[in-house]
Amino acid sequence: QLTGVLDDCLCDIESIDDFNTFKIFPKIQKLQERDYFRYYKVNLKRPCPFWADDGHCSIKDCHVEPCPESKIPVGIKAGSSNKYSKAANNSKELEDCEQANKLGAVNSTLSNQSKEAFIDWARYDDSQDHFCELDDERSPDAQYVDLLLNPERYTGYKGPSAWRVWNSIYEENCFKPRSVYRPLNPLAPSRGGLGSVCLFSWTGLCLEKRVFYKLISGLHASINLHLCAKYLLEETWGKPRWGPNVKEFTRRFDPVETKGEGPRRLKNLYFLYLIELRALSKVAPYFERSVVDLYTGNGHEDAESKALLLDIFRDTKSFHMHFDEKSMFAGDKKGAKSLKEEFRLHFKNISRIMDCVGCDKCRLWGKLQTQGLGTALKILFSEKEIQSLPENSPSKGFQLTRQEIVALVNAFGR
Repeated sequence: QLTGVLDDCLCDIESIDDFNTFKIFPKIQKLQERDYFRYYKVNLKRPCPFWADDGHCSIKDCHVEPCPESKIPVGIKAGSSNKYSKAANNSKELEDCEQANKLGAVNSTLSNQSKEAFIDWARYDDSQDHFCELDDERSPDAQYVDLLLNPERYTGYKGPSAWRVWNSIYEENCFKPRSVYRPLNPLAPSRGGLGSVCLFSWTGLCLEKRVFYKLISGLHASINLHLCAKYLLEETWGKPRWGPNVKEFTRRFDPVETKGEGPRRLKNLYFLYLIELRALSKVAPYFERSVVDLYTGNGHEDAESKALLLDIFRDTKSFHMHFDEKSMFAGDKKGAKSLKEEFRLHFKNISRIMDCVGCDKCRLWGKLQTQGLGTALKILFSEKEIQSLPENSPSKGFQLTRQEIVALVNAFGR
């Protein structure tokens, strides 16, 4: 059990737990199920920019052969639109096909109706000039993915390829406490001394660098928690069973097993929550304007989605223990500007490392949560631009693309 006040802010864990459980979580869960937030466009084929691609998910497509095209009815081919139709529920073969889709690589099947809606969204975004274009948005390799059909969970992806990704993040791209050595590869020999004792000191690390380290550690903890909560426990007769793996959770977070590091990782997850919560409260004015719609083409659903989002914003504003981002980059202007640029470049590099993840599903959720956190940081450092937004016309000073909005909400939901 975690208790007490978090470092670098005036918030205690119990207050966050109560606020999240009773106010935020039920609403954010509903929001994630809405069409606007469940489809995320992502390029899973971008090559790793740092080393030769060597990673493969150890359960490649979960060893399930795809069903012959001729046996899949239009309702299943169309993705989720007719998923619960009578015909789909009556056929054993179709259930097997659907199971294969769920277990295999990223399920990118979409109905024609959904595809048309995406074209409308793109046109709407372009014409309203609310959102800037993302780097790979129009790449032929970018595809829409239904996040509800591709939940984040343990797929069997592990070993040197996975360790290499996290080691690269911590050792080469993260400001970290000087005395902390994180041998993320359990096969790596301990450096002895400090490495085996895992001492912890923030000596020489300014607030901004402490925040950066905690955010990355919190992101890592979040991903590990989801893998422990939805772990592949067994697979009999080709039917897998996912559920909580307490032993794996203990291995990653127990104070004794982690030489005291585990509880700190979990505290960093709370810190990450606080940062993204703060970003949501800060970006509320952007969405409160009548000129901003969560546009899918379904007027009734769009209105309900926006009402629910604004309701969540009201809750975020009612929280009394927000992180104070004004304490960051507050020194002399030249030094602060240089530090902010260093902060930005480090984070950008980490987002590029996500293209080195060998498992498609892990890559999808890694990219989404990294982009969500990047969007939160963009919001926190754009307060003046957000406050000066025009009420009835698009803003040139501050914009969010649909991809950034979807990533922000889903990352916070995680």
